[in-house]
Amino acid sequence: MILSDLFNLPAFVAYLGLGILYFVAFIVTYIWITPQREMALISAGNLAAAISLAGAAIGFVLPLASAIAHSVNLADLALWGLVAWAVQLLTHLVLRLVVRDLRGKIEANMCSVALFVAVVATCVGAINAAAMTY
Repeated sequence: MILSDLFNLPAFVAYLGLGILYFVAFIVTYIWITPQREMALISAGNLAAAISLAGAAIGFVLPLASAIAHSVNLADLALWGLVAWAVQLLTHLVLRLVVRDLRGKIEANMCSVALFVAVVATCVGAINAAAMTY
């Protein structure tokens, strides 16, 4: 039994590696497209920046985890990971349109706005994850 489980180790490493690669790339992309400087704000103790970034990260990881669990191969995972990525970035762009001066409010450490943004991102991520259970 243990020996047969070891045959699955390369697939585990491949899926885990691709998942981590996608996660890091998403965070870098998200930080790059947002007008505020999240890492500098977080380093300075801005809780709102941390909350909004965390919500986006969770909103991306939920469908990514679903894609990992339901994909039939790495190419399938790569495709659905890109879908998760696109949906979460679009969610952020819509939130920037809906919440007036989102950048200023995050920079001003308005945690109520950041929590709203994080909850929306997480909820969209959960819906996206459920939709990926084809």
